[in-house]
This record gives sequence, structure tokens and C-alpha cells, in this order.
Amino acid sequence: MAELRTCAAGLRTAWRGAAADALAARIGGLLRRLDLFRLGCWAADQALSEFAAAIARAKPGSDVAAATGADQATARILDGLFETAACPPGGDPPACTAGPAEVARWWAALSPAQQEWMCAARPGWVGSLDGVPAAARDRANRLVIDGLPLEGALPGRLADGDGPRAYLLEVDPAGDGRAVVALGDPDRATGIVTQVPGMTADLASYGGELARAERIAVRAAELAPERSTSAIMWLGYDAPDFLGEAAGRSSANSGAPALRRFQAGLRASHEGRPARQTVVGHSYGSLVVGTAAAEPGFDADSLVFVGSPGVGVDSAKDLHAPPGEVWASTSRSDVIQYAAVSPRSIVEDLVASQARPAGALLAFGRPENDLYFGTNPADPSFGARRFVSSPGGGHLGYWDEGGPALDALAGIALGRGDVTPR
Repeated sequence: MAELRTCAAGLRTAWRGAAADALAARIGGLLRRLDLFRLGCWAADQALSEFAAAIARAKPGSDVAAATGADQATARILDGLFETAACPPGGDPPACTAGPAEVARWWAALSPAQQEWMCAARPGWVGSLDGVPAAARDRANRLVIDGLPLEGALPGRLADGDGPRAYLLEVDPAGDGRAVVALGDPDRATGIVTQVPGMTADLASYGGELARAERIAVRAAELAPERSTSAIMWLGYDAPDFLGEAAGRSSANSGAPALRRFQAGLRASHEGRPARQTVVGHSYGSLVVGTAAAEPGFDADSLVFVGSPGVGVDSAKDLHAPPGEVWASTSRSDVIQYAAVSPRSIVEDLVASQARPAGALLAFGRPENDLYFGTNPADPSFGARRFVSSPGGGHLGYWDEGGPALDALAGIALGRGDVTPR
């Protein structure tokens, strides 16, 4: 495909006239048909991957009705493949100011053939639209990245057939890069976990971030095989690269609106009964989540903060979440509670360190509750429901397999009330 596109582009620079125009039109039509064929192949892969996952969930309880329903749903998808439109869909596309709910209504009004035409004709636009189903965004974005030299482990995970199928919901290789990937179709899941990473997260490190999010979905499946949980690594903002950047709120302020829109899009495109939407903020990502949740209308059924430098508010009551659905944990060995101390606390510690013998050890050798972006959400005074994490886990131990924090994260995603408190 890449070579054919290169040849087509080169043709126009070396040949002019009616014959050249006719050949270019024929090549353009061929490329469009090849793109539509590829979209159909990806749609088949999506359908069969989700069918296999549904059958795996039905096996433990021998749920014949669930297996039959999955079989019928998959058959409907496969029956409609490769029915492509010969011309653009009618009607006006949604305005750039349209919300995810309006986008979802516009998309649903198109025929399946028109939807595929839009994916092929305007893949970058469709792939970035919150409110368009995850399956369509994934297919469109796979066309977008065709031939792009993406860094890190992301390309390999997109092609990986093991584990939950990856859905590419956003990609931008510019700068440090941005990407949003769901593991398992969020539009068909009973629970969705959106995880927001912190400082230094980029495309190069995306593989590790995605693997940590996947552990939540895997553990949730182990705890409740009958449930389907989609885990999303949301790097839809420019994460700070250095401590100097992470000391300010600029990245969080610019990322929060995008996160709010993304969460609304998940709600708008979901099929059937609404999924339980859990949003997890790690490190600086917890400030992004807190900033998004500080305004009303944030589509989240639970908020979770781990290894947080503060979330922008001093109380769980200042966040828009259902009662009892703000959670937090910080490991005793997590450096964040020593490195993200507020300026006021630093001054107080300096004064205390001079006031008595061994004052420096007492002042600087204990975790701080007053962090750079507000009260530590893992402190009792914040008002969140705290859960256990491994004492020696450090800043990344919350996803350690077999650890208490991973069980807690999976339990929160499932809406279970038996999460071990701290």
C-alpha cells in the first residue's frame, strides 16, 4: 500500500494531461477499495476477538444464553462486512463544537456502508471523534498509522493476538506523542477502566504503561469471569517531561477538558446498559483526573488516585463523583510524598529541623500530607476511601501481580464493596 501511494504521488510530478488524470483517478479508486477491504478485515478481526472473549467468559458458568447471544451478534457483524458505499454519505457531518452525544447520534444515523466510507475517506477525523464507536475509531486510526515510524512497543501490541484485543482510539506521533488504546471493546464491556499516566509518559514508554493498565482488566476477569472489563491507557495529553514542568498545573489544565470529552464519548457510544466507568490517575495523572472531576458533569462512576502529588483540591467532597466512590492509596515507599511537598510544608520542616536535636530527621523523614497540589488524597483528612498497597512497592508497585493494590483496583472497577481498607 505504501509503495502504491508513493508511486501515485510520483506520477503526478512527472506526467501531465488527460491520460495522466485518468490513470490517477483509477489508482485513487483502487487505493480506496483496498482501504475498504482492509477495514473489513480489521472489522472481522474485532468481531472474532470479542466473540472468543465472550465464549471464554461463558465457559466457567456454562452460560449458554450468553454464548448464543455472542454468536448471533458476531454473525450480524460478519454478514454486513464489505458492503461498501460507492459515494459519500448524505447529510452534514457534525460541527467541530458538537459534543460526543451529538456525534454518536450522527454516526448511528449512517448506514454501515456509509460508516465504512467515512473511515476510509477521512480516517484521521473519524479516528479522533469522541462519540464514534471504539471499533470504528480503531479501524480508522490503523489506516492513519500505516507507514508511520511509531516508537516503542505500541505497534507490536496492536498486532498482538494474545490477550484482550487492542483498540487504537487516538494516535499522534508529533513531539513526545499521544496515544489512547483500549484493551477489549469498551462499547461492549460491563466495566471500563481509564488510566491516566503521569510525568515522562510518552509513546516510547507507552508499552509499559499499557501493560500496567492491562493487569487491572486481567485481574478483574479472574475475580469475576462473568464480567467484561475494558482497560484503557489514556495518554491524550502532553505529560510533563521534567520536574519543573510537573511542578505546575499547565499540563493538567490542558489535558482535563480532553479527558472529560473522552469519558463522555465512552458513555455516548456504549451499547446497551451503561458500563461502570472508573478513572485511575497515577502520579501527575491524578492531577489531570482531579482537575477534570472538579467540574460537574464528569462521566465517571469512581475515581482512583495512586501515588498522587495532590489532585488540585483538598477534599473528596470537592470532586464530582458518586458518594463513597473516591479512592486513594500511596505506598509507604513511594517517593512522591517526599518529593512533591508543598512550599509551605518545606518552610515548616526547615523551621522544625532547627528547633531541636534530630529535628531534620523528624521533619524530613516522614511522609507529608500537604503536597504540591493539595492534601494528599491518601491521607484520612482528604476523605477518600483508602486501600492497601505494598509497603515496598515504590512509585510503580500498585500494579504488581499478587499485590493488594492490584486486587483493590480490580475490585473497584467491578464495583465490589469488599476492597481491603488501609
